[in-house]
Amino acid sequence: MNVIDLSLYLVTDEAPKCRRSLLETVQKAVDGGVSVVQYRSVNPDGGTCYREALPLRDFLASRSIPFIVNNRIDLALALEADGVHIGQRDLPVPIVRSLIGSQRILGLSVSNAAQLQAVDFSLVDYLGMGPVFPTVSKLNAPPALGVEGFAALAATAPVPVVAIGGLNAERARQVRATGTAAGIAVVSALCGAEDPAAAARALLA
Repeated sequence: MNVIDLSLYLVTDEAPKCRRSLLETVQKAVDGGVSVVQYRSVNPDGGTCYREALPLRDFLASRSIPFIVNNRIDLALALEADGVHIGQRDLPVPIVRSLIGSQRILGLSVSNAAQLQAVDFSLVDYLGMGPVFPTVSKLNAPPALGVEGFAALAATAPVPVVAIGGLNAERARQVRATGTAAGIAVVSALCGAEDPAAAARALLA
């Protein structure tokens, strides 16, 4: 298993939805304590995504922060990313692991007990679990687990679990208080912040 610091995990939003440029958002969020960054885009144009993500990768490499690509294995390999995060509708975990190799990080989204029970934990490094609270950052999101529901499900996972979905500073504290989350993942709480560094520090407080 690849061991990484998951304490504050930034998932990037589409650039037009960010208060600052994507690169500046990532830079300031890292200054505030972000420990992992996942590049996520719904743009089907691989070339555009590559050019957009390249400066993020280079900056994160300079700070020794893991750079993860959402869904797109081809893009992750082209960018020589540190890892890939996939969802339930993406390629099967064994296929993705065979494509990216054992050294790259592999994360998987789960939202209920049935999905959790189906995971081959020898192949994934961490789980993204949620949504904990209702979220507007992802269309067609599953029903919210709530803090207690998240904690009960996360406690049964043998790999680190990152909470995601509708989290702000106060809600992040509630989740951390359960002792079941290895980290907190956010989108709009950082991408929509006027000061991503201050917002990151608040999420870690």
